[in-house]
Amino acid sequence: MNAPGFPHNPVASVPLSAALVQQARLAALSQGRPMLAMLEEMTGLEPEAFVAELAALFCYPLWTIGALQAGTPAFGLMPYTDCAQRECVLMDGPGAASAPVLVVGDPFADDTLQWADCALPAGFSVALTHPDELTAYLAQQENVQQAMAGMGGDADQVESFDQSIEDISLVRISEDSSPVVKLVNSTIYDALKFQASDIHLECDGDKLIIKYRVDGVLVQAGQVQGLQMAEQIISRIKVMADLDIAERRIPQDGRFKVRVKGAEIDFRVSIMPNIFGEDAVLRLLDRRALTEAAQSLRLESLGLNADAIVLIRRLAAKPHGMLLVTGPTGSGKTTTLYAAITEINTGRDKIVTIEDPVEYRLPRVLQIPVNEKKGLTFARGLRSILRHDPDKIMIGEIRDDETAQIAVQAALTGHLVFTTLHANNVFDVVGRFLHMGVDAYSFAAALNGIVAQRLLRLNCEHCAVAVPPDPDELRDSGLAPDQVQGWRFKLGAGCGHCRGTGYKGRKAVAEVLMLNDAMREMITTRAPVSRMKEEAARAGIRLVREAALDLVRQGETTLMELNRVTY
Repeated sequence: MNAPGFPHNPVASVPLSAALVQQARLAALSQGRPMLAMLEEMTGLEPEAFVAELAALFCYPLWTIGALQAGTPAFGLMPYTDCAQRECVLMDGPGAASAPVLVVGDPFADDTLQWADCALPAGFSVALTHPDELTAYLAQQENVQQAMAGMGGDADQVESFDQSIEDISLVRISEDSSPVVKLVNSTIYDALKFQASDIHLECDGDKLIIKYRVDGVLVQAGQVQGLQMAEQIISRIKVMADLDIAERRIPQDGRFKVRVKGAEIDFRVSIMPNIFGEDAVLRLLDRRALTEAAQSLRLESLGLNADAIVLIRRLAAKPHGMLLVTGPTGSGKTTTLYAAITEINTGRDKIVTIEDPVEYRLPRVLQIPVNEKKGLTFARGLRSILRHDPDKIMIGEIRDDETAQIAVQAALTGHLVFTTLHANNVFDVVGRFLHMGVDAYSFAAALNGIVAQRLLRLNCEHCAVAVPPDPDELRDSGLAPDQVQGWRFKLGAGCGHCRGTGYKGRKAVAEVLMLNDAMREMITTRAPVSRMKEEAARAGIRLVREAALDLVRQGETTLMELNRVTY
């Protein structure tokens, strides 16, 4: 038996029976292990198939994470803190007059069921879900419910805040007496557990919507009712970032830190006024995690195909010139440069970087953070770096004409320059540099190659199932049914591992343009882009979309994701 939405389990295994349950109970008692884990190990079933058979054995309805998300938690009858402590959740019944449903992950937890019999109104029913899916659902509810549990009183009461910068410890959320402080801290804590890159706090009429950016896509995590409460939350963020809480008419930018389990997490804050009040975006930078990741960062770990890795390594090994990585915000440009630098960092060369901000800490590399308030811009810092006897230079981003001019000159005077630029593809980069006033001959002479890349979300390996291709999506993707014969189309059904999204993790795809004499001549003569594309095709360039189609062909991602990221 399989649960709805779960993939079929083709692995032969021991059927679940009352006798096996008793055997597992005795083994668990003798070994001091949890009963549920012991039984799952003895059956040899995959987790999804195991919980489906367990539900059938106990005659419990089976709830998937989709059913949980579609329902409404009855936190008024069973508070979130009790749910988290006892690893269960009480849901409203499907109809207006229906009895509530207690959803559990472990049917052998007799103490939870006995407690529920005493604490809950009579008439509730019991359902079973995968323990991982229950954990994921409770995590989704945590940031709002944990904050609101101790709110009490008048939620619209305006609070006053200390204007000083403070570090907070998220492990002490439960000790916070202020509902606003508790809500902000629990939101940050949940975002870190969710491995989000950004937190969006959006004022929308009379409520504040909380969203996380996970794997490059915004996911709604909750909302808080009340315009005054929304204003207090934004004010709290301003206080933490040392911004002016009285100023609500112009954008503001700032930073703050929190400490989690002894590690300092940096946040960049952007406050933007809107018609309802103000929005805030918090960019999370876990420097310790990034530094640990950088120690073993290699191009293979980014998921790039073998051909692209070979070309990027060839460009990074050049003695001088310029390697440009381009793509939209959040496409992994800086990470690719870090990986290339890590691979060539033997200690024999002086490597200096200038970044805004410094995201990874690289060993034996001089890394300089931009500080525009103090006058340290990319251009000014780059001039100083050139006097510091560098062999290789990384410029976080070329933003203006002056930085572009200096970067080209550095590449022409014997330095290897790594840098990024915002452009849609490798061919648009040429026009961007020429538009910034860089001499075409100098740019062509300095440039070694261009990498354009994107990040695609991958199907969750735990819940991805084979699906037939959608005819409309095939047409929108420029594919014919006869072209996709033999392709392994898959789609994530949503589970506890991916928190119901169907996607888990991302992989980079890239196109690499190696500069040859013909291409340099075209740049110098300002040839049309169409001619440059023809020359690149003759040279064998493999475009980003072609690399992304390979992932769809292998079932690693979807056509929808392909069309979202590439064109």
